[in-house]
Amino acid sequence: MKTILIVEDSATTRALIRAVIEEIGDFETVEASSGFEALKMMPLQEYDLIITDINMPDINGLELINFVRGNPRYSQLPIIIVSTEKSEEDKKRGIALGATAYITKPFKSFELQEIIKKTIGS
Repeated sequence: MKTILIVEDSATTRALIRAVIEEIGDFETVEASSGFEALKMMPLQEYDLIITDINMPDINGLELINFVRGNPRYSQLPIIIVSTEKSEEDKKRGIALGATAYITKPFKSFELQEIIKKTIGS
């Protein structure tokens, strides 16, 4: 079973993303409420995918991506950004830092599911 780390400061949005993933099936989800919490959790378990927001307290999603891409252990780990930041500039910056995909909020369940399936299978 593949494991997805959801990094999002909004409990409601974390629950929504978890529900969308559970509809696909065969994935385990682990949740972090901040980038800092995610960094503390990463060495404790192997993840197949990170889904992260950008705007979070302490360490934001872009800083998290920068750390992940800079660490040889995680450098190939797929990362999907789910953010309210909608500009082309934001998307380009996220992809340039190493995000695998970028989806804006509010998102449609099937859109996120398709990106997850395309990124790590179903």
